[in-house]
Amino acid sequence: MNAQRWIVESRGWRVVLAAVLLPMIAAGCGPSYRKLRIEGQRAMLDGSYGAARSLFIQAEDKSPSRVQNLHDLGVCSVFLARQKFMETNHAAALRELDQAIAYYERAIEIHPGHRASQEGLNIALELKGQFDKALQQAEWVAEFVGPSARQQIFLANELEERGDIDGALLRYRQAVRMEPRNPEAHAAFAEFLNRRNNEKMAIHHWQIAYQLDPSNRKVAQALIARRSLPPIPPSPVKRD
Repeated sequence: MNAQRWIVESRGWRVVLAAVLLPMIAAGCGPSYRKLRIEGQRAMLDGSYGAARSLFIQAEDKSPSRVQNLHDLGVCSVFLARQKFMETNHAAALRELDQAIAYYERAIEIHPGHRASQEGLNIALELKGQFDKALQQAEWVAEFVGPSARQQIFLANELEERGDIDGALLRYRQAVRMEPRNPEAHAAFAEFLNRRNNEKMAIHHWQIAYQLDPSNRKVAQALIARRSLPPIPPSPVKRD
């Protein structure tokens, strides 16, 4: 083999190696799927849904078929739709709802039994169907739009069963943040905290749940066992 031919073939191999190795290197660069997911969930917890969606989209690039990531993309789109409604930018709100529906449908296609995505899809579809009402009643929009605490609790249970305690904790926090006057959200969070040996915070959320719904026997029994049952707040006195 003469020197000129060796140089040409050597260059050819370098081109082939570069074509193989560069995508591999690129795939390994940047934050991992898990890190992007955690940062995205933290952004959601802070109410920064645009930033959260950006992080979840990056996570989707790394792993396109993760049901929970698709669900969270749907959640972000629904919350952004809410913001657009409140800004009276209805066309943008509808576009966000279309995106939410698409993400939820993809999640359900991958995992047909994924209840959180099914519920999210129903919320987005119902909101879109109630568009005229939403235009007329801003208060209705504020109450109606947004994933439910029940979704977050369902996902938290899934994560805890898989050993992802940090992810479950974020979901429970999201549940009580979304619906602070939902006694079931506080009770579920309390039970999780108690399982994680954080009795002090568990009692705190049990007490909130009890004050919101004193008829919940399970909550009352948990507090009685810990001698932490708070007084029931008095009902407001009606004046003629």
